[in-house]
This record gives sequence, C-alpha cells and structure tokens, in this order.
Amino acid sequence: MTRGSVIAYARTNPRAALRSITVLAVMLSGAAHAQEVAPPAPTTDPTQVRSGAYRLDSAHGKITWSLSHLGFSTYYGQITDVAAEATLDAKAPQASRISVTIGTPSITGLNDKLDAHLKGPDFFDAQKFPTATFASTSIEPTSPTTARVNGTLTLKGVAKPISFDATFNQAGLHPVDKLYTVGFDGRAVIKRSDFGITAYLPMVGDEVTLRLEGEFKAIP
Repeated sequence: MTRGSVIAYARTNPRAALRSITVLAVMLSGAAHAQEVAPPAPTTDPTQVRSGAYRLDSAHGKITWSLSHLGFSTYYGQITDVAAEATLDAKAPQASRISVTIGTPSITGLNDKLDAHLKGPDFFDAQKFPTATFASTSIEPTSPTTARVNGTLTLKGVAKPISFDATFNQAGLHPVDKLYTVGFDGRAVIKRSDFGITAYLPMVGDEVTLRLEGEFKAIP
C-alpha cells in the first residue's frame, strides 16, 4: 500500500483507520515494554558472574556419596544437611573462597537400618560429631569454567587437606524465586580411613566419591 493510498483510505474510512493506528500503537508499546522488562538470559561465561557474597540454597545443595560394596556393586547415598557461604570474584577467581558446614545426622543410605549404622560410632558417630566442615585455602582455575578447590575437611575431629574439582554451570536470575543465582557441580575422592572411619575395611571401599551440587544465591 502506497503512502497516497493510505492517506486516501484514512480520509474515506477515518474510524477504521483510527482503530488500526490505535492497535498498532498498543502492539508497539507492548513490544517495547516486554523488551524493557525481560530479564537477561543466564550466562555460562564465569567472567560475567556478579562478584560478591553468596549463600547456598539448602533445598538445592546436596552431597551424593558412593563407594564399593564388597566389590559387587557401587553403593550410593546422600548427605542432605549442607550449609555453605562463598565469596566469588569473577575477575580474579583464585581470590574466591567457600566454607561449608555439614550436618552428619543427615547422612542416608536410603535404608533405615543402614542409616542408623552410618550415624553410629563405626562410621560418622553423629551424636559425638554432629557437624563436619570444609574451608577452602586456595582455588586454582583449570579451564575457563572449571577450578580445583583446595581446603581442609574436618570430619570426626580429624582435619585433613582435600581438593575437589568444581564446574561452573550458569548464573543469572532464577526463573522461580527471581534471585540472582550461581550454579556449580563438583567432584572429590577421599579416603575414609584418613578420618578414622575404618569399619569393614577392606571389604567395603576405603575411597569415597563425593558428588557435589549447589545453587548459590547472592546475598543482598
């Protein structure tokens, strides 16, 4: 439709033309508004993460453990009471820090009898040692999205240096709670005998694999 035909149409059909203009204006306004308020997409570039203090979302922070069971299978369980705080520095990731507190009574092997055994003196002795802690001492970037986190794990009153490999997933506004969130996965292998947990060795594995997962919320 040429400019002349548009003008002619407006003159002969003023009401229809006005309605069309109004609809178009509303559509353009809505599109502009949507563009204005749409939150930025999550980033997978760790250099774009907001630096600052973070706290673990306990509903989305778990430790999954596994070890060899008599050589026949790999047994899995979880530790569900995990609290953590982190200070992230996107420009100098080696300056970042993390501290973790683990409630040992929350350990589970998904079996009531086994759970009671795990919490007893043979293993975690949760009544005497209700918490375990980890505090980072250094962080070594190993790729643009991974790092080796070195620190001290204190378990059953024994403090030992351990390391875990962390992988950055993404960061951005969480679609559910609308809070700025940073997500990581991690993996570590420790020897339980290092912490005085020697029951049923060597039948039940000494090496324990820990799978770590966490969503950290920015602290205002």
